[in-house]
Amino acid sequence: MLSALMYVLVPMPCLFFGGGSTQFLISRDGGGWVDAAKFLTGASSVGSIAIPIILRHAGLIGIGAMWIEFFSFFIFVCTVLCFHRASLDDDDWL
Repeated sequence: MLSALMYVLVPMPCLFFGGGSTQFLISRDGGGWVDAAKFLTGASSVGSIAIPIILRHAGLIGIGAMWIEFFSFFIFVCTVLCFHRASLDDDDWL
């Protein structure tokens, strides 16, 4: 459940501080809220990988469950990259 919580938290900074766009993540423009959104996105992304490792180290999950979590994170990252690419393509049409 902790991993699922992290997957819910990853897109929240984009929705709240970026207006649903991922453009602010690759820009160099800063500011209080933009920097906070970048930090929260990075922290929740790292947490998505760190939680299964910590649980495996503590012996609470097996090695198979850890690899399933890594695979689900890989699918999630691919989905976010596809969304980012699609949003860039939408901006070109305008």
